Amino acid sequence: MNQKKIIVIGAGPAGLAATYNSAKRKIEAICFEADNMVGGISRTVERNNFRFDIGGHRFFTKIKRVNNIWNEVLGEDFLLRPRLSRIFYNGTFFNYPLQASNALLGLGIFNSIGIGVSYLKSRLFPIHPEDNFEQWVSNRFGFKLYDTFFKTYTEKVWGLDCQQIRAEWAAQRIKGLSLWSAVINALFKNKTAIKTLINEFHYPRLGPGQMYETMAEKAVASGAKLYLNHCVKTLEHKNNRIFAVSVTNMENKISVAGTDFVSTMPITRLITSLSPAPPEKVLNAAGALRYRALLTINLLIDEPQQLPDTWIYVHDPNVKMGRIQCFANWSPHMVPENKSSLGLEYFCWEGDEIWTMSDKDLIQLGKKEIKQLKLIDTDKIFDGFVVRMPKCYPIYDEHYVRHIETIKTYLKQFKNLQLCGRYGLFKYNNMDHSILTALYAVENILSANHNLWNVNADDDYHEEQS
Repeated sequence: MNQKKIIVIGAGPAGLAATYNSAKRKIEAICFEADNMVGGISRTVERNNFRFDIGGHRFFTKIKRVNNIWNEVLGEDFLLRPRLSRIFYNGTFFNYPLQASNALLGLGIFNSIGIGVSYLKSRLFPIHPEDNFEQWVSNRFGFKLYDTFFKTYTEKVWGLDCQQIRAEWAAQRIKGLSLWSAVINALFKNKTAIKTLINEFHYPRLGPGQMYETMAEKAVASGAKLYLNHCVKTLEHKNNRIFAVSVTNMENKISVAGTDFVSTMPITRLITSLSPAPPEKVLNAAGALRYRALLTINLLIDEPQQLPDTWIYVHDPNVKMGRIQCFANWSPHMVPENKSSLGLEYFCWEGDEIWTMSDKDLIQLGKKEIKQLKLIDTDKIFDGFVVRMPKCYPIYDEHYVRHIETIKTYLKQFKNLQLCGRYGLFKYNNMDHSILTALYAVENILSANHNLWNVNADDDYHEEQS
């Protein structure tokens, strides 16, 4: 182990977990982060003593070793928080997870009967093969409920027709949930909680950024080196091994050698960073993969939190907003006393109309849409700012499996390169899965043989571990 020198690319949850775990094992580790702060999309930004997530990041897992790391890093600052999330549809709030009486009253008796009939039809005559998101959800909820609640929001998030989204996305995000299981969960106490239906979660006192800022500090205290504003431009390789990375900062360009390499950068950029360059078909496969971007409009409000939710799914097709985060309900320490805030999430493509709109116009858009939904008194909003995060969500379109297989086949030759995290593996996973891939990556460097691509695969869902 003393002869190992691990180069970690990226200081998001996966990159920091790999760095922290290596340092605890007394292995030399150097982590390069292109941005000026750690945490990736799980960072927390601050303005006038208000703290905002980039989206909302709940900490929930059934993977004991990941939960142990979170508690080890934060201790008493790792709070247990109640969850209340609702769907806003057609001017009405619907509880999510589903509650039978709430759904019945909100939809009306005739719509509810129609949903029930549609569900029975899906159980008697399921769609085969089950290739896309629409088919996957319709088989479990019935087409009518899918069309009512899932279609509009999902197409907002992904910018694609639900028939173009692979079934794997649904399998990863809402595995184990059906209309029947949701109703049973609403009516009776179920001994085995479904991941999607949990009603409480852990959360850092000062937001997820606190977790990863503290993890970075502890990794450095244990001997790791962390460099912010250092962008890895190339990975040099020879004889099926990576031997060095070329890194630039604001002043110069350096080359750093290592024995092993852990990449959490977007796999699309990893492929174009390899030197010598991969074959053209591999470059083309990487170029065909797409990520959806996230833009948040963060509003500071001069009154206590009026909404009871932690977050709200906005299914109204008349507004562009996709989701609302109420950060005072995530942790009261996220806002000053007697104040509140909202994080309005807009899913977009880099370079599209929303992405390129001026911050001033975006803040006005957010205020306009909140007023249109009649959720809060917009006169109490006294400040706002915008955060843009590129490449947040890997797109599971109908072609992505073929492109990923081409890339995986090529990368198998590099025995000292480990890919992990959401970006690195092109997987729409949760933080716990990202961290688990990082722990496995370090173990692989120490001669284990984990298949990191299988973490959170359909047939091996790690959140169902005891």
